[in-house]
Amino acid sequence: MTTADRLSDVFAALADPIRRDMVATLAEADATVTELAEPHDVTVQAISKHLKVLEEAGLVSRTRDAQRRPAHLEADVFGLLTTWLERHRRLAEERYRRLDAVLASMPDDPSSTPLAERATTTHDHPDDRTTP
Repeated sequence: MTTADRLSDVFAALADPIRRDMVATLAEADATVTELAEPHDVTVQAISKHLKVLEEAGLVSRTRDAQRRPAHLEADVFGLLTTWLERHRRLAEERYRRLDAVLASMPDDPSSTPLAERATTTHDHPDDRTTP
């Protein structure tokens, strides 16, 4: 599976608020399906399906501990998300810096710009307009 596919699976898995809440719970400690279902008004079977989606995305793994099958958060997947988010954050910041530079180079008086002069010029007749 490519990184892009894996990233898509992780974002899709985290798109659901119940699954995001399950991830938050698992960030604190491993938990069983029953424990994950407690705060939600859904069936244990529904939580099992949500857990399966998280497992398929690589966010969660399950182990066997005697009769218990606790779910465990795979925190290394967050490194993938963090790398992707950080790259796009840097790109957005660079665009904002370029925009700031353009805005800083503009005159403080908007009426002194050619665009403002054209916008305030009135024409009584369409034939009186000249092309810029």
